[in-house]
Formats: sequence, C-alpha cells, structure tokens
Amino acid sequence: MTLPESKKPAPPSLMHALIPVLGLMGLIAITLLKFDGEAHIPLLLCSVIAAVVGWSLGAPWQTMEQGILEGIAMGMKAILILCVIGVLISVWIAAGVVPTLILYGLQLLSPDIFLAAGCLICAVVSLATGSSWTTASTVGIALMGVAAGLQIPAPMAAGAIVSGAYFGDKLSPLSDSTNLAPAVAGSELFEHMRHMLYTTLPALGVCLIVYTLLGLKGFEGAHEWDQVQAITQTIESQFQQSGWLLLPPILVILMVMMKWPALPALMIATLAGGILAILIQGVDPGELIAVAHYGYEMQSGHELVDELMSRGGLESMMNTVALILCALAFGGLMERIGLLRVLAQAALGMARSTGSLVATTLSTSIGINILAPDQYLSIILPGRMYRDAYEQQGLDAKNLSRALEDGGTMTSALIPWNSCGAFMAATLAVSPWAYLPYAILNWITPLVSVFLAYSGWTMTRSKDHALDPLSGIKSKGRN
Repeated sequence: MTLPESKKPAPPSLMHALIPVLGLMGLIAITLLKFDGEAHIPLLLCSVIAAVVGWSLGAPWQTMEQGILEGIAMGMKAILILCVIGVLISVWIAAGVVPTLILYGLQLLSPDIFLAAGCLICAVVSLATGSSWTTASTVGIALMGVAAGLQIPAPMAAGAIVSGAYFGDKLSPLSDSTNLAPAVAGSELFEHMRHMLYTTLPALGVCLIVYTLLGLKGFEGAHEWDQVQAITQTIESQFQQSGWLLLPPILVILMVMMKWPALPALMIATLAGGILAILIQGVDPGELIAVAHYGYEMQSGHELVDELMSRGGLESMMNTVALILCALAFGGLMERIGLLRVLAQAALGMARSTGSLVATTLSTSIGINILAPDQYLSIILPGRMYRDAYEQQGLDAKNLSRALEDGGTMTSALIPWNSCGAFMAATLAVSPWAYLPYAILNWITPLVSVFLAYSGWTMTRSKDHALDPLSGIKSKGRN
C-alpha cells in the first residue's frame, strides 16, 4: 500500500528553510555543550523537523524518502572506505607496519621540527596521491604515534596532519575535488590549479611559520628522551622488524598515483598487511580475522604504547558510520524539499560586488558542509547556483572554482559530523573540535580568499568584461 500523491508542493520560503537550520544549531549546541553528547540524535531530530516542514508545504512522503535515500547513497563510497580503513589500521598494527613507521619517525623527527615537518610530509604524500583520506590513514597514523612518543599534544599533531593532507587534496590533479570544482564552475583544470596557488601557498606559509614557532617554544616533556627510548624498546620487543613492512604503504601510494580507485587500493594494502602479519609476526589467521573485526589490543605493560596500538577494527568505525548516515539523511531531505536552494538564493541576494560574491560563495560552501554535510555537495550546489552571477559580474570561471575549493574542500574536515571531519576524527583519534585551532591551512585559506576578493588582487576578469580591481564592479563589455 502506498501513500496517495498530493498536489505539487508549495515553494518554500526563507522562514521555512531557517526552521531546521536554527533547530540543528540549537540542538547540537545543547547536546554537545550541556550534555557532552554527540551529534547523532540532534541530526535525526532535525530530519524530523525538516520532514514536518516538507509535509506542511505539501511534499509527499515518497519524495522526501527519495531525498533521504539519495543523500545516503551519495555517501556510500565514503562509508565503504571508512570501513576498510578501520580494518586496515588494525591489520597494519598487527603486521608491524604502523609500529615500524613510528620507529623510523622517532629516529628522524625531533619535537622542534615535528609540526612543520609533519605538515610538509603529509602535503607531499597528498600531492602524490590526491587523497587526504589516504594520507591521514597511512602517514598520518604513523605521525600521530611519533607525536605521542615525542610528547607533542595530539590536537597539535592532528592539526598539522590535516593541514598537510588537505594541501594536496586541494591542489593535486589526482584529487576528486580538484577535478570536480572546475567541472562545475566551467573552468579548466590546470588554470584552476594555478589560480588556487594564490590562496593556498600564503596559507601554507603561515602554517609553517606558526608550526615552527610552536616547535621553538617547546613542548612540556618533549625532550625526555628516556621516554622515547622506552617506547622504542617496547615496540621492538613486541614486533619483528623487517624492511618488507614498508611495502603496504608504498603500495597504497603507487596505486593511487596510478589512478587506481581508493577502495580496491586500500583493500589490496590491507590484504598485504594481513599476509605480512602471518609471515613476519606469526599471527594466527583466526586471530587476524578477530583483529580485523574488533581491533588490535596490545598489553605490553607500557601504558602509552598500549593506548597507541590498541585501536582499529571494523567495529571502531560504526559510530562514525552512524553519524555520517544521520548527517547525509538530513542533507538529502533538505535538498529534496528545496530548503538548501532557498538558503543559497537568499545569500546571493546580498552579493553586490566581487568581494561580497566570493564571501557569499565561501559562506554557502561552509554552510552546506555543516547542513548537508558532504564535501562534494558543498562544491556542486554553490557551483550551480552562483555560476551565472560570476558571469554577470564579468568574473572568469576560475574565480568561482577557487572559491568553491577554498570554502568547500578546506572546511569539510573541521566539522565533526561532516563525512570528512568524522573520518579524520575516527582515523587520528582526535575530535575536530580539538584540532581545529591547529588545522591552520583549513581555516586560514578562506580568509585569504576573502581578502583577495575584496582587494581585487588575483581576481581575473572574463574575456568579454572589464573589471575594476578595487571596487569589483563590472564595467562595459569589450567588443
């Protein structure tokens, strides 16, 4: 039995769109700040509120349900990758891959240079792979272990890792978002990449300066080398050492550079780790299956090492998967009812100059990261809605594609219930709320983008229009 179809729904107003938005803000604030809870239930409750708004407008349940399912379907690839990463982490620890990377890191890095060097290492790896997720789940995990050994605060280390990982995710031609933004905006890939350097390189420079100053200032307890030696000895006593243990991370980097899809590449790397766990560490196959499911648990007697190595497993990702499902359901419902479009159109009404147009684009991308919440939607929706506005103001399409990445790609990892923020939290074991102040590249890039837009610097005009670089107001077109 199906519910009867109603007449065509009434178009939503701005007030309709604001009801679930304000509800989400209020419920999440109360749940997180007062009750120290999580965002799952607020997202579910706000989905109910959005559905009631849709029902009041005459939207049939079938339409709203389809929006929910389409929203979830958009995130299924990320959910599958997240599940594989959970298994990969535990298997790589059991195989000795992660411990080996930590040992090398402890030998090569010092507290004074760790944050800057860690950021640069992740930037290089993410440029080579085009994936912030791959970078965080391989090199990032090892660097978090090194940071623990050097007694560097975990939020600082995670912030540097996220900054470096998203530098490459934003600029690599292998990155999905780097290809998606110019496709939506109507610009050319390599022009888009060159144009992004104006916002991303200054932001990276600020990052490295701040990280270097933090390192020179020093960290409490970071120079207690007896502690580092104890960690090294504990790891060496628990795991057999072999150069073969570097094979799985190398395989991941090579496969992604060869443009293999992320899911099979990570699966192969996980299987390679499992084989090494059996051959080198002597792990029983039945025990390895349990480790892959429930996570690796270490009981060496060294509290820090045990805490560092006891993690991973398919089950460890289920809370994050549930959060992503709740968030995507809410976002899909908001989009299907038309509430996201109303919010974007209202924002566009305030854009009267180049600076305000770019600021509106950034704000919309950030808002969709919060409400939808998916990195791809934060690029696609504003790209569709603001493309004509950029043309009308005589701006080249690469200005729009840059703004989409500055706002959408860079801020996605700063929101705990966004698929990217949830992934980073689950992988690095640090909440986005905690690492946000130290993920400097991610929040300073939009600020640089706004500054350049209002100043007129690097804002390129289209071929058929002239643009006043100071006011940002379009002048007469050229014949």
